[in-house]
Amino acid sequence: MSLLTEIEPLKQSALAELRAAADLAGLEQARVNHIGTHGKFTSLVKQLGTLPKEERPAAGKLLNQAKTELEGALAERRTELELKAALPQDPTDFTLPGRRRTLGKLHPLTQVTEDIVRSFRKIGFVVADGPEVEDEYHCFDALNTPADHPARDTQDTFYLNTPNKTLLRTHTSSVQIRVMEKQPPPVRIIVPGRVYRRDNADATHNPTFQQIEGLYVDKGVTVGDLKGTVEFVFKEVLGSDVKIRFRPHYFSYTEPSFEIDFSSSLVKKMGKDWLEIAGCGMVHPQVFENVGYDPEVWTGWAFGFGIERIAMIRYGINDIRLFYENDLRFLRQF
Repeated sequence: MSLLTEIEPLKQSALAELRAAADLAGLEQARVNHIGTHGKFTSLVKQLGTLPKEERPAAGKLLNQAKTELEGALAERRTELELKAALPQDPTDFTLPGRRRTLGKLHPLTQVTEDIVRSFRKIGFVVADGPEVEDEYHCFDALNTPADHPARDTQDTFYLNTPNKTLLRTHTSSVQIRVMEKQPPPVRIIVPGRVYRRDNADATHNPTFQQIEGLYVDKGVTVGDLKGTVEFVFKEVLGSDVKIRFRPHYFSYTEPSFEIDFSSSLVKKMGKDWLEIAGCGMVHPQVFENVGYDPEVWTGWAFGFGIERIAMIRYGINDIRLFYENDLRFLRQF
């Protein structure tokens, strides 16, 4: 058998032994057997000089390729076995109390966000994420927001001084575009994240705040599905006595569009019967066309709301700026 015909069978034998190693000791033995100083494959490499001059380039190329593949398989199996060796040998009960008390507390906005995410996950939603520094296409154009829309004015949006006119996203809706561009329907996501708007007119507005977006796309999705989801989540987060109502509104990326009001004992403590809390609607057909979905086949809804608004209602806070001042006297209450 010539050296050229020996390379492939020997490589396959070495790969099989490396991948079958049950532990690090077995892997080291397999390495020594094949690619160690006196290993079978190393011996084959040493025979390269015995070949006729015209056969050496082809044989050398095959040997180098095989050696690279073997070294890669060795590194991959070593990583797997090191991870396995690092795991505890006996089952661990991570619910047992620790010996030390946990230091610190979750920020109230984090607590509210986690509660909202937990509610959505109960009904099959997954969390998606995207960049806070966005381009105009994902933040506006793809969401059916034309160039002359007020939201695109520098008085409302933080633009960055870059050649491609990037900006700080004004809503987490830009992530729904990125998700739909990457995957076919059905889609069921929620998008918590920080957004930015030039708005600090009063104690209920801040230039940066947290928002959560929900998007559901499938065949036969209706406004009834939207209302049922909204009602379920708000009752989970704000109490079982919550009542909601939809009012017609306008958003460029949904049609029809609605504002959501809700009523509960928490609202009545504020001296009001109803309080506006979110915007929503059925995804505009043009948005579906922009991401390559057929609006004749797929329908969907989207809605978004500010997490600070939920936290302010839940905890009876009247100034949004308290969340961002890092005052321990405030934060220790949660």
